[in-house]
Amino acid sequence: MRHDLIKASYQVSIAEDGEQAVKSACSDSPDIILLDMILPKLSGPDVLARLKQDPATALIPVIVLTGLSKKNEQKLKDQGAAAFMEKSQWTDDPKALLDVIKKVLEAEA
Repeated sequence: MRHDLIKASYQVSIAEDGEQAVKSACSDSPDIILLDMILPKLSGPDVLARLKQDPATALIPVIVLTGLSKKNEQKLKDQGAAAFMEKSQWTDDPKALLDVIKKVLEAEA
């Protein structure tokens, strides 16, 4: 995934766990966050909640990229996710993630 994003001219920063993700988001102010739901130290839902509660990160769009089923999509959007994408969609069509990122960034502009 990192390779596909870099190839598409995105700058990519990786967090090893949920706690690092929150700290990095606060210090780096990224344009967008791709968030897995299964993370060590702090779960994806907890990361999403912290990001949306903090005024410094609340407006950063978050795309949930997960192995969880689509039935979780509305709940995560209600919690602040800008978009939801199953990992299988990306593995089936890597361009699909780039399309979702572009759509979210355009909506935020």
